[in-house]
Amino acid sequence: MDITQYRHLVWIGFLLFLHTHGHTHEIRVCPTCPVPSLTIALEQAVDGDHILVQAGVYTEKTIEVNKSVTIEGTDYPIIDGSNNNELLHVTADHVTIKGLHLRNVGTSYTEDRAGIRIDHAAHFLIENNKLEDAFFAIYLAYAKHGAIIRNEIRGNAENEVSSGNGIHLWYCKHIRIEKNTVTGHRDGIYFEFADSCQIRENLSIRNLRYGLHFMFSNDDVYSANTFSENGSGVAVMFSRRIAMYDNLFENNWGSASYGLLLKEIYDTEIHNNLFVRNTIGINLEGATRIRYYHNQFEGNGWALRISGGCLENAFYQNNFQGNTFDIGMQSSASTNTFDDNYWSEYTGYDLDRNGTGDVPYRPVKLFSYVISRTPEALVLLRSWFTDILNFAEKITPVLTPATVIDNNPRMEPVIMNDK
Repeated sequence: MDITQYRHLVWIGFLLFLHTHGHTHEIRVCPTCPVPSLTIALEQAVDGDHILVQAGVYTEKTIEVNKSVTIEGTDYPIIDGSNNNELLHVTADHVTIKGLHLRNVGTSYTEDRAGIRIDHAAHFLIENNKLEDAFFAIYLAYAKHGAIIRNEIRGNAENEVSSGNGIHLWYCKHIRIEKNTVTGHRDGIYFEFADSCQIRENLSIRNLRYGLHFMFSNDDVYSANTFSENGSGVAVMFSRRIAMYDNLFENNWGSASYGLLLKEIYDTEIHNNLFVRNTIGINLEGATRIRYYHNQFEGNGWALRISGGCLENAFYQNNFQGNTFDIGMQSSASTNTFDDNYWSEYTGYDLDRNGTGDVPYRPVKLFSYVISRTPEALVLLRSWFTDILNFAEKITPVLTPATVIDNNPRMEPVIMNDK
């Protein structure tokens, strides 16, 4: 092929691209229009079209979005599934869905029905939608390079068995989840095999199990989110290189609840987070090579509860204020370091006035050590017996872990970075 033929073929390809993608045709949907439903609009549409859905109530079966289109609602038109089926099934790349009110996706025990399902598709945008009473609200499977932004997701989950997740990712990459509100689902946001994603400025509140749940996902970042009043705040399991910063974990109460669970997680940074009024601020199980700094632990049952297999973690420049127990340990051996933290329970002195206590601080109370082995002893928490135990161990440490010690306790709280 000579250069003239090559240029001719390139020019033909460019003209075909312009013919296919170079114009936008608007299809208007309304109850009294020639196109009365989204299903009919998509049958008529070609790649690049803009489907504008007017206000109204549209009862639809599953809508197959297999063309690269923009679907936009005016005044939040209601797409109702009548509790029988999922609503939007997207299999095309370059799809935008915004301004819709999707409701009544039927519960199923044999399939994961969703309000919006992105299936083997890329370069999508799901923005400014309302999803109500959906089994799964937004479900991504084998999706990549997409964004889920400013959606309001409200479920009516009563138990974990009959409920799905608000935003669910399965084998996904490069997804941005930002400024969504998720409530009333099993898990607010769920990741499994989802890598290189960003979760930012979301509110995940009053979900049955977790506000955010990670499984087998790597190189993700979640920041500036609020996880409040969930069964537990966040669980990160079997993952690596997860950055967690500027988040609020609050009011996650229950007999086995926590702000953050770390299980078999490695090579991570956790900083500038606020843990307030959780049963356990951070629960560590097999968490290794993690740096914790500039975090605030305030008013929790346990600020940190550390099980076996937690190695080479560094805790520094954190504030521990008003927690019932700052640290609970289930193992006397520790390769973790605790240095340059502020402890409100510290009663040492600073004679040289350099801002650091002259006496090291041992944050594991004897009574906390007893509870880790005999939980029933918790009923003695406010008794004089507890005070005697802790005082005796403070004077002559025998049972508490000798390696859990802050040799440079701060006299004043750490000033946290602005969020």
